[in-house]
Formats: sequence, C-alpha cells, structure tokens
Amino acid sequence: MIVILTALDLEYQAVRAHLTDPRVHRHTAGTHFELGRLAGDGLRVALGLVGKGNHPSAVITERAIAEFSPSALLFVGVAGALWPGIGLGDVVVATHVYAYHGSTSEDDGLKARPRVWEIAHETDQIARHLYRTETWTRLLPVGAGVPAVRFGPIAAGEVVQDSAISAHARWVRETYNDALAIEMESAGVAQAAHHNRSLPMAVVRGISDRADGTKTATDGLNWQPRAAANAAAFAVALAQELAVEHDNHPASKAREAKGMTDSMKNVARDNARVGVQAGQIHGDVTIGHPPQSQAVGPAARLAELRDRLARARKAQEVDEDTFTAAQEEIAVAAESLSESTEEGRSKAVIALRKLRGLLADVAELAAHVSAIIAAIRGAL
Repeated sequence: MIVILTALDLEYQAVRAHLTDPRVHRHTAGTHFELGRLAGDGLRVALGLVGKGNHPSAVITERAIAEFSPSALLFVGVAGALWPGIGLGDVVVATHVYAYHGSTSEDDGLKARPRVWEIAHETDQIARHLYRTETWTRLLPVGAGVPAVRFGPIAAGEVVQDSAISAHARWVRETYNDALAIEMESAGVAQAAHHNRSLPMAVVRGISDRADGTKTATDGLNWQPRAAANAAAFAVALAQELAVEHDNHPASKAREAKGMTDSMKNVARDNARVGVQAGQIHGDVTIGHPPQSQAVGPAARLAELRDRLARARKAQEVDEDTFTAAQEEIAVAAESLSESTEEGRSKAVIALRKLRGLLADVAELAAHVSAIIAAIRGAL
C-alpha cells in the first residue's frame, strides 16, 4: 500500500479523482482516511487530509504510517514559487525539505538553524526517470498543457508568504536561496517519515502562486486546482513506479523465494497440540496438519485458490467485482502455466501479482497467492 497525504480539500480531490471505489477507513482517534485503488493497475492507496501546518501534518502522517505500514509515502499539493523563472502550474519535486523556522535571534539578526530532510536516492532516481520518460503526462486532465517538472529544495514554515519585499521574504531568499518553493506542511511529513526507519517519502507540489503579493489574483484565475491536478498526476505516476520498484526489490524477491509471507503456520504433528496465545494475530494461522497445497504444484494450488475464493465470496469477504477480476487473473495464470515454458511461468507470475493486489484485503488469500508465486519462481 502507498499512503498519499494532502493539506487542502482541493488537493485531496485532485488525488481522489485517480482512485476507483474509494471507501472510508476510520481511525480509532477519529481521523478519516479513504482506501481505494489506482485506475489501471489496482495499486492500493490510503488517502488522508492533514490540514494546514507542519505540526498537524506530522501527527496525521505518523498516524497513517502506524495504521497502514505503507511501502512509501507521498505528500501532494500546491506551493508558492520563490523565483520568477518558475511558472504557474509547474511541478516541483523536493530534493530536500527545509524546516526553515528553526533559528536563533541575536543582536545582529536572525541566524538560521534549520532541520533538513533529503529525499532518498532511490526515490529521487525513480522520480527523475519518470520525468525523463514523460509517461506521467498520461494522467494529466484531458486538454491540459504539460507543465515543467523541477527538482530542488522546498521550504516549509508556519506562515503563508505572500510578499516579495517583506522582512520574512527577504530572509527566506537570502538564507534558503536554493529553495524553489515555499509551503507549510512538508517538514512535518518528512520528519514523521524519517522517524519510521527512513520510510521512502516524496513531496510533490504544483505551483499555484508566486508568493509575491499576487496570490489573491492567481487564486482568482483558478490556479490552485490546476496546480493541484498537475501535482496529483505526477504523484500518482510516482506511486505506481515506487510500488513496482518495491515489488521487484531483491529483498522482496528473496522473501518470496523463501516463502516468507504474511501468514503464520503453527503445525502440530502426531499427538502434539499447538496453542496460540497472542494479543493480535495478522494473516493466516493454521493449527493442525500442513495444508495439502504444500505438497503439490502451482496448478493444483491454483485450483485450491479457486475454491478458497468461492468460499470467501460466499462469506462476503470478497465483493462481486473483486471476485470476477480475481477469477480472470487466475484463468490467465492457469493458461500461462499450461504452456510449460519459462515465458509462460513469467506471465503467470505477473497475473498472480495482480491477483495478490486484488486480494490484499483478505490476508489468507493473499498469502496463498504469495506461496504460489514462490513455487513458480522456484521452478524458473
């Protein structure tokens, strides 16, 4: 799962437009997220609204990370440009995030003591490749022009800057003169990600004003929703690429090859008995003899999966649309396996990865799919 967060409702709606079948997920503390899938590849996304300011953004980000354990985190929205050469509607991908309000006030002026978070190298490389190939532009609104994409630092503080000549504006330009844009939330998001084992995080902002006193005029020309739509298009494409990279990462493949899934199996043999004592159990816990699928090939496991899927639909654990889509992917995998070639097995793995995404909400079925993938890869 990928978590995408925004600060404003219009930013939220720009991302939500890319989701299919969004459903409310209520956190125990009252925060509402929406869970949906990206059109096209079915990637699961948790979408949340953090509100204005770095402090609330840090709290909600931490809450989202703890709730969903995402493979990556994106913060998406609008920002003000700090330099004349940056156009309205341009997309800025942060290479660094400055928490610029860290400082000390002395007799001879304000001395900067910022916190700085740098985007992970791998995430930066994926974003730049996406920019070079321009594949992300397919997600832009119909008829929209293709904006420039810029990479550079973003400054995040606690004020709305709407002047080019104020003392604050001059200090920001003099102290953070490499920053391309300014906003109010990404420092909190970046810090929360940093405190979670350096969770891959990206900040993508569309330029909606110039932070120079003309914000009211540019807002009146509808630049906020246009800039938000541009940022959302790039961010959604980046989320898809990050998910593919995560799934193809050597560590992920090694886990699958070893049969390491979300399931836990406690097996009792002969006259032994196994008891389970746990506060929370995630995934599939099997007590008794090993399932028959452990001793059979991928084709037989697929047949067993069909039966499990049918039972899950009957128990209303899987809705009708998901059931139909899952049946189609199982059919593709079975047909590909019947070819008995390396290419056929590779096609089957691709279909099963899509299937695993469709069934991610049902841990037992997703674990079964992972076991089939591991079995097929063991034969490659």
